[in-house]
Amino acid sequence: MMSFKDNSGRTWTLRIDVDAVKRVRELLDIDLLAVIEGKHIDRLTNDPMFLCDVVYAVCKPQADEMRISDVEFGRGMYGSAFDDAYAALTEALIAFFPPGRRAPLAKVIQKTKALAEKAMALAEAKLDDPRLSAMVERELAKLEAQIESMLRGDSSTDAPPSSASVPAP
Repeated sequence: MMSFKDNSGRTWTLRIDVDAVKRVRELLDIDLLAVIEGKHIDRLTNDPMFLCDVVYAVCKPQADEMRISDVEFGRGMYGSAFDDAYAALTEALIAFFPPGRRAPLAKVIQKTKALAEKAMALAEAKLDDPRLSAMVERELAKLEAQIESMLRGDSSTDAPPSSASVPAP
């Protein structure tokens, strides 16, 4: 069984079995078994609220035992808890399937994770690009000049007209 700790220090054990699959289906109207076809993996990877809801549904018997609501559960989910919960959930999903079906699912999960990591690396590279900083600096300088001009009362600025002076469609 796979487990993770949330930010409230609680340890959650994720076990995917038929009962957990049915519970996720009933509570969230999501077919957890569709991950074998590559469905939901991208959303589980990129949507922390969706991941939290799915993990809570899987862990609901534990949460009920500890008298922890979905709101309290969510309060313990931020930062690295998402990565830990995702890892535990995907490992539990892989373990659920018969051995012959595990390899394709593991590949789907691995590929999705690799693509997400590449996307983050690309975003970081673009944000570190000095051309972006230069462009932002130029735009800020233009904005500052427009504000100064408006404060001086100049009527000829490059600023767009206010919404009050634009005729309604």
